[in-house]
Amino acid sequence: MHFLSGPPPYDLTYDDVFLVPRPTEVTSRFDVDLASADGTGTTIPIVVANMTAVAGRRMAETIARRGGIVILPQDLPIGAVADTVAFVKSRDLVADTPVTLGPDDSVSDASALMHKRSHGAVVIVADGRPIGLATAADCADVDRFTRLSAVLTTEMLTVALSTPPRAVFELLDAAHARLAVLTVDGVLAGVLTRVGAVRAGIYRPAVDAAGRLRIAAAVGINGDVPAKAKALVDAGVDVLVVDTAHGHQAKMAEALAAVRALDLGVPLVAGNVVTAAGTRDLLAAGADIVKVGVGPGAMCTTRMMTGVGRPQFSAVAECAEAAREAGGHVWADGGIRHPRDVALALAAGADNVMIGSWFAGTYESPGDLRFDQNGNPYKESFGMASKRAVAARTAADSSYDRARKSLFEEGISSSRMQLDPDRPGVEDLLDHICSGVRSACTYAGARNLAQLHERALIGVQSAAGFAEGRPLPGGW
Repeated sequence: MHFLSGPPPYDLTYDDVFLVPRPTEVTSRFDVDLASADGTGTTIPIVVANMTAVAGRRMAETIARRGGIVILPQDLPIGAVADTVAFVKSRDLVADTPVTLGPDDSVSDASALMHKRSHGAVVIVADGRPIGLATAADCADVDRFTRLSAVLTTEMLTVALSTPPRAVFELLDAAHARLAVLTVDGVLAGVLTRVGAVRAGIYRPAVDAAGRLRIAAAVGINGDVPAKAKALVDAGVDVLVVDTAHGHQAKMAEALAAVRALDLGVPLVAGNVVTAAGTRDLLAAGADIVKVGVGPGAMCTTRMMTGVGRPQFSAVAECAEAAREAGGHVWADGGIRHPRDVALALAAGADNVMIGSWFAGTYESPGDLRFDQNGNPYKESFGMASKRAVAARTAADSSYDRARKSLFEEGISSSRMQLDPDRPGVEDLLDHICSGVRSACTYAGARNLAQLHERALIGVQSAAGFAEGRPLPGGW
């Protein structure tokens, strides 16, 4: 990475900078390889943050199928982590997992579950075999207690799971259908939409050595950290994240050294820091990857509460340079609001980019779908240092200790994240992000992320310069 006019004497956010077009021989977005080199196995540079409102089994399945990875939150019991890992690793690499109900279940049951999937359908099964579909249109204007057997659609395209995605697309196209039901010997195995079939030809799943989808989990720095870390790896997680808001501290170094001594055989991530010194110290303590970012998150109030943090672009650039010198890697954690921010974080030297609140407003996030007074769908999100998150993490503490800790909360406890009507599913957002990053690589003349960092020419702009690049809301 180089600056167009030399680095300025002050720190920079993503809004402060832009990529300058370079001479290129890269003629197509599809000639760009978005796989990371940090050992996590991601084939797109996206990590979903360990936020309770974002990272669940449905999100983990979907993101890994498209090449990213999800970090399960640190406050999940080991049993819940094991169940989630087992679920994700049992999922098909192409077919989506449908919501299923029986013919004697009600329209109310279907309506409550339908929003859990972007394709908006429930597969009705009997003895494991699909007998019909129920969509929102099928369930409209009927009594909520009506049985699904009375409203289901029996006309559905059923194909073998082994059918290549492109062939499924062609069958769907010819039938003017948007959803295919995939089976193995007549038993339901999954579903695939037309756009899902196209995505299967563009993305590569993030898989482990056994060809199963990858998933990560976080652990804090309090309690018996080595024991919990070992339990998480025994449960099958592929990446372990040792996480605390202020990662450049003695307790983090001790926890890292203890976990590293176990030689668990998975990449070890630690954070958060914002300086070269913090990066070097965490790598020296045993981390393979360092998380960079204090205060840029959408749900984080740390900077306003404490004045502590650092503009994210400069933090990532400095920490990435220090990590490369030490043979390590960094993840850019926080401050991502547009696809351009992902491209700029990668240009600054990050191997992966973490996203949290942006993905909270999608069908795949764990929360229930709600509707505001105007009928717009939304989900609730909250920061992991907020009252709501702290209460969950300290449930086992005494009432006195919980009351004491509640005085030192940071972060927003509840925020409405509206579903984007154009991109309501997380895969829609992945398309949006990866398209932008691929295009950024072609502008920079880069065929992969390492070349993007090497060739990135960075300019510094005023607030007016940033505003100039934003499209007008309603056009002229």
